[in-house]
Amino acid sequence: MTGKLIIISAPSGSGKTTVVRHLLDLDLGLEFSISATSRQPRGNEQDGRDYYFITPRTFRRKIRRNEFLEWEEVYANQYYGTLRSEVARIWENGHHALFDVDVVGGLNLKDAFGRRALALFISPPSLDVLAERLMKRNTDDEASVRKRIDKARYELTFRDRFDQVIVNDKLEETLCTAEEAVRDFLKIPGL
Repeated sequence: MTGKLIIISAPSGSGKTTVVRHLLDLDLGLEFSISATSRQPRGNEQDGRDYYFITPRTFRRKIRRNEFLEWEEVYANQYYGTLRSEVARIWENGHHALFDVDVVGGLNLKDAFGRRALALFISPPSLDVLAERLMKRNTDDEASVRKRIDKARYELTFRDRFDQVIVNDKLEETLCTAEEAVRDFLKIPGL
């Protein structure tokens, strides 16, 4: 099967992971695409479930061999990317690939697959609301939150390049809108 791609991108804290989990819980023929990274696992993260954890050296070798559909060096020697073999694995399973990726990675995938990909941008209602959400998480200090807000400000400049922008103001509405967009794209009737 040659499947399709569903790309969910958003600034950190906008709700993209919640949207991805919702879509995976539905019977839409989706399978999560596991990204590769050169960073060390955090907490309970497991190789092959959360990420494919590989060394920076191995990551660079895979780049040279053109094994990635898209990749980025987010920080020095800290790479993230989508392996071609991951999408092939999902399609061989008869599913469509579902991505939870950053904004630039999402656009790179959309550029590579064109009409075979649906790229959804999950937007916060405002940067102030995003900052409030990030502070409530209690996972970052104030300086880290400011850094994330600065990055979000930059990422929001790309929103119009996505197929659809969904403002995550009310979570239930956001989930319904995302589900409807995916059902329309995959031509799966709603309930």
